[in-house]
Amino acid sequence: MLDALYHISDQPGIARFDPRPAPSPRPGLEGQMVWAIDRDHLHNYLLPRDCPRVTFYPLPESKPDDIARLMAGSSAKYVVAIESRWLPVVQSERLYQYELPADSFTALDAGAGYYISRAPVTPRSVTPIDDLLVELTRHDVELRVMPSLWKLRDLVIGATLQFSIIRMRNAQPPEGGSDT
Repeated sequence: MLDALYHISDQPGIARFDPRPAPSPRPGLEGQMVWAIDRDHLHNYLLPRDCPRVTFYPLPESKPDDIARLMAGSSAKYVVAIESRWLPVVQSERLYQYELPADSFTALDAGAGYYISRAPVTPRSVTPIDDLLVELTRHDVELRVMPSLWKLRDLVIGATLQFSIIRMRNAQPPEGGSDT
């Protein structure tokens, strides 16, 4: 059982998280909720909110060929890839890590580390994060900075690694203008 969950924000001083509609509505996400992430997946959110990213890591059942191709000899447990144009924003952004009590949350997607609460949640504590790059390394992340994320996105979707693709609507359009 989880003792704590987390919410990463660019807003300091949030005294209470009130439920709101899901940011990306989909079946099963009706109504209002507070979103949180578990510690194992916190690294996916240690970037500016609107920064597009492709994140992944091997699972015990991942195919060795997929691991070799996508992890590319990395000694890190996780890979987070961003677009080159976002690097200056990552270097200058300050985020706040809110620790939340886990008791009112239920797992929405344990593989992605997503949890929701239908009740307001008061944070236990807040920790400012002044250097996102240093914080990512504390979570055993290899940061890949790439001109475009689209080819990597397609490779990851077709592989057997656990992945999360976040805010791709903010990515540079794919080469050729397709909106894959």
